[in-house]
Amino acid sequence: MKNLQEATERICELKGSLIALDALLTAVLHSLPDEARRDLRERFAVHAEVARTVLLHEPISEHTIAAFEHDVQRFEAM
Repeated sequence: MKNLQEATERICELKGSLIALDALLTAVLHSLPDEARRDLRERFAVHAEVARTVLLHEPISEHTIAAFEHDVQRFEAM
């Protein structure tokens, strides 16, 4: 049971870290000039496609891939 408790605590820590990074990234994106955002959007699309290809060829859970796709769409909408 101790391992389950430790795993749960670690998952909660990771969630908190991701939320903090998400808030930081959102603030940075909103502070960029329009031209820089357009450039970032193009670069992000290329990098997301590379990451997508890697994810599809690795033994990774469908939950991870679904979360990745969800966040890619959310970031593109920003």
